Amino acid sequence: MEAITQGVNNINLGADSHKKNRIQVSHSKKPLFFYVNLANRYMQQHNEVELSALGMAIATVVTIAEILKNNGLAVEKKITTATVDMKEESRGWPVQKAKIEILLGRTENFDELMVAAAEEREAVDGEYQS
Repeated sequence: MEAITQGVNNINLGADSHKKNRIQVSHSKKPLFFYVNLANRYMQQHNEVELSALGMAIATVVTIAEILKNNGLAVEKKITTATVDMKEESRGWPVQKAKIEILLGRTENFDELMVAAAEEREAVDGEYQS
């Protein structure tokens, strides 16, 4: 009975894949700045965001991370790479794909930069209305 209890306690039901602050990026489904803006929102809510991608989307994730870092909004906390086994969609054959996960945290002046960006947007919106 003890072994069964221990086994049940060790089961990982994929909690990792359902993190509230994870964004799984596609290289073709959404525009780049959709992900940049979403990452900003996630950092506002959770103080950090994990960007994740497979295969061709890896370049997109790196670009998103660099935009956030270059704008002073994020700092790199951790980068993880791996190769994962997947089944090809059309034939069902096993294939290996590269995977990357980049964990970004808020910078110390994140809130100030977000307020400044919001004020700038309001000023531009005001110009269009007058």
